[in-house]
Amino acid sequence: MPVYNVADMSKHDFSAAEFASRRARVREAIGKAGLDWLVVIHPVSIHWLTGSDAKSYQEFQCLLVSAASEPLVILTREGERNEFQDDALVDEIRSYGGNENEDPLVPFGRLANALGLRQARVGMEVPAYYLHPHHYVRLKEFLGAALVAEPNNLIHDLKLVKSATEIEYIREAARIADVAMAVFAKSLAAGRSELEVAGDVYHSLLTSGSGLAASPINLVSGERSSFSHGAPTHRRLRTGDFGSVEFGSAYRRYTSTIGRQFCLGAPTPRMLELYDVVRRASDACIAEIRAGVPAVVPHEAARRVIAEAGCERYRVHTSGYGLAPGFPPTWGEPMHMLRGSTYMLEAGMVVSVEPPVFIGDEHLGARIIDNVLVTADGCELLSQFSRDLIVVENPIP
Repeated sequence: MPVYNVADMSKHDFSAAEFASRRARVREAIGKAGLDWLVVIHPVSIHWLTGSDAKSYQEFQCLLVSAASEPLVILTREGERNEFQDDALVDEIRSYGGNENEDPLVPFGRLANALGLRQARVGMEVPAYYLHPHHYVRLKEFLGAALVAEPNNLIHDLKLVKSATEIEYIREAARIADVAMAVFAKSLAAGRSELEVAGDVYHSLLTSGSGLAASPINLVSGERSSFSHGAPTHRRLRTGDFGSVEFGSAYRRYTSTIGRQFCLGAPTPRMLELYDVVRRASDACIAEIRAGVPAVVPHEAARRVIAEAGCERYRVHTSGYGLAPGFPPTWGEPMHMLRGSTYMLEAGMVVSVEPPVFIGDEHLGARIIDNVLVTADGCELLSQFSRDLIVVENPIP
């Protein structure tokens, strides 16, 4: 098990050789795309290349990476300078703001001119959540004809296959998630609020070594059990409740997710039926996951099970997706197991498996979430916690 110590800082999470390899691969990909520079904006991309764990993505920031061996230059708020200096592998820090407001596109313009971006072929990440539309418009205006591409997945696709160290971190996150799920199961009792139960989960995660996951816990019960992404509320659990929980554990930002279905007291036949459909769909999906298989194949296997049960219209989202280091609000990668996906599964990828059924008219839903490591001849289930329906036989505390 990894050792926790005061040196657990992002730029020390990986060897210098691993960071160098990542940078070399990105530079090569930039060149192969016919570009001279890439304006990197997604915080996960910046983290992967530099180790930065900063919250500076809440305001405008970017990392400038060239196809040649130019220095990596970060533009960020002055308030983040110390963290980038001490906790990230960047060659140069340019900052703006500080104790007064400053338009970040002005220093960006100075930096871009100094590096010759407007006389080059430039690509720019345009990630959801992390780039304000006004900044995007002004970046396009400033770069003009030099901006020739928006390769959002150039870096993401390079990191889909995880290194040995990344897999070690994901395994540790999965272990912590298993511990928290055991706490969750023991916390279920009639009269307790969803928020109280969620608090027990978070206490377990944080005291067991997890950082804050990129997305908050989903926890729904009773009449809310058809909500696919419902946050916990003041609603108090009652005997007869059916529900689901999903949360992530994050070790050094590498995420492992887990989701389970529960019932307080004996489940009804319909509850058991829906749970069985989802369990069989998940099993069918897992059975098709292995290196060299198109990502649509496991999805179609899960979809067929749900469709044959008459629940196709209630399958409300993807069958699974790639998992990465995450920054709020998401931990997902662009690779989805979904119809129309062009991705091929490769050994070393880590994907979630979670084909669901949520029926609004019945106020019922079911979902099981597991993560698997893709291998040459199958996949490895990372969580050790039972995938069975959690039944609280004596729900009154």
